[in-house]
Amino acid sequence: MTPAFDFSAPLWEWEGKAAWFFVTVPVEISDEIDARTEGFTNGFGSVRVRVRIGGSDWSTSLFPDSKQQAYVLPIKKAVRQAEGLQTGDEASVRIELADFS
Repeated sequence: MTPAFDFSAPLWEWEGKAAWFFVTVPVEISDEIDARTEGFTNGFGSVRVRVRIGGSDWSTSLFPDSKQQAYVLPIKKAVRQAEGLQTGDEASVRIELADFS
């Protein structure tokens, strides 16, 4: 069975030159993902996942954020537009770890 996690978190914009938007995976879920993927992470400690927000479903990667001590999930523009998400909006997220059974 593929490990899956459900949570809600606000959308936030990265403070940099590029317009990147993320939700932060709760610390408890991040810790569990970290434990389940030990030795299986990709570049930059990323973890491949399948994501669902509303009617949008896509593949991407979670990235560790040392400041927050949690993973962050990038939310692409097409998903933000399709789901009507703006900075500060609460997103209901389901993530499934890829490459695990």
